[in-house]
Amino acid sequence: MEVILIDDVFELGKRGTVVTVADGYGRNYLIPKSLAIPATPGNRKMIEQQRLAMAKKESKYQEEAELLTQELNQLHLMLSRKSGETGTLFGSVTSKDIADLLKTTGIQLDRRKIILNQPIKSIGNYTIEVRPHSEVTAELLLSIVAEGDEPVSKIKKKDEESDA
Repeated sequence: MEVILIDDVFELGKRGTVVTVADGYGRNYLIPKSLAIPATPGNRKMIEQQRLAMAKKESKYQEEAELLTQELNQLHLMLSRKSGETGTLFGSVTSKDIADLLKTTGIQLDRRKIILNQPIKSIGNYTIEVRPHSEVTAELLLSIVAEGDEPVSKIKKKDEESDA
């Protein structure tokens, strides 16, 4: 029996693929659990239309991510935090803190798109990797300063730094 997978099925295939399975497996498991539909000509046509719509939506999403990447590459964020005499922060700066700081610039970005191998725990300059899309990566400059040295949060374009 040929079926079209509606969802990813472990060790069988990904969504939208046509697979041949035993009749009982298809009728008694895959179809009742809404994991697959019979591979009729009408269903094949419907799945192909969905695939084209998804490809169009994915390309639009990638273009938006590339525009966001260009904007992120131009930013230099500054954040002031309480710290000890050695430059160690009281607490740490996490991806959530960076996402909240980006919101003040008008950039909505999910914190899971900000890649930090570990939380930032000391004063200094950091290059933060941001992945708004699986195929697009941006680098964001972040300066952590001791509280009292700079305003609480300051945002500059990289071009403005060279002018000052």
